[in-house]
Amino acid sequence: MTEQPSGTSLPPRWRPHLHWELASCAWRGHALAGTDAASLSPQDALFAREDPAGTRWHRCLRCDSWVALPAPAHPASAHAPSRAEIEVPRRGKALRDLIVLRLIAMDRAFHFFVLAALGVLVLVFSANRATLRHDFFKVLADLQGGAVAGSSHARHGLLHTLDNLFTTSSAHLHLFAAVLLCYAAVEGIEAVGLWYQRRWAEYLTFVVTASLLPFEVYEIASRASPLKILAFLINVAVVVYLMRAKRLFGTRGGAAAAEAEIARDQGWEALERTAPPASAR
Repeated sequence: MTEQPSGTSLPPRWRPHLHWELASCAWRGHALAGTDAASLSPQDALFAREDPAGTRWHRCLRCDSWVALPAPAHPASAHAPSRAEIEVPRRGKALRDLIVLRLIAMDRAFHFFVLAALGVLVLVFSANRATLRHDFFKVLADLQGGAVAGSSHARHGLLHTLDNLFTTSSAHLHLFAAVLLCYAAVEGIEAVGLWYQRRWAEYLTFVVTASLLPFEVYEIASRASPLKILAFLINVAVVVYLMRAKRLFGTRGGAAAAEAEIARDQGWEALERTAPPASAR
């Protein structure tokens, strides 16, 4: 059975199927070759053709769309580039992995900046706690219309939380800051590794994210909020994607099967399988 060009076949499932090539071209534009050539040859038919009316049809090397363009008025080269000179963009599973992993990397980068900022803030607070404590109780006394005898005035809520911060030992604050900064470092390492699609980063992200899911379930059960639920759903999606699509821990054939799947959608052989006959105009 001849494989249909990307974006032209109906999905075999009831749910919509996202064509990553079309989404990428909508964002970045088509990847065309030979648009500035003075003439086209039969060897160029895989990615550029000219009909009897003189209209040129250039095939997007990413999404397989054919774009009609006039011949250049001032061509930059006599002939279209050869296949060896053309860099075929990512397609299929390779493009999907690039987009999804970089989205996860951006999420981890956001976590890195937030956690690092919190860790530094805790250290700054610990170093200046005496001054801040005096100002805090002074402002609280002014708001209550009198002096505050001690710290037992706050039994719950934000005031109680702030009061606990001022009474917590410096050692505990330093430990808390160290945990935040270490977690931020892990998130930063994940972000860099996933951005460059390193296999070790996929394993690291899976292990760290999966290990935190039970704590997120506990937090939601204790005090649910839309933000907690959204973060939990995102992390579950990340774990499922890494396990199934990236075939971690040898699942579904492991890394070898994943590489074979990517290779099937890449290169000139994939373009040849989905190209219409050269006689089609």
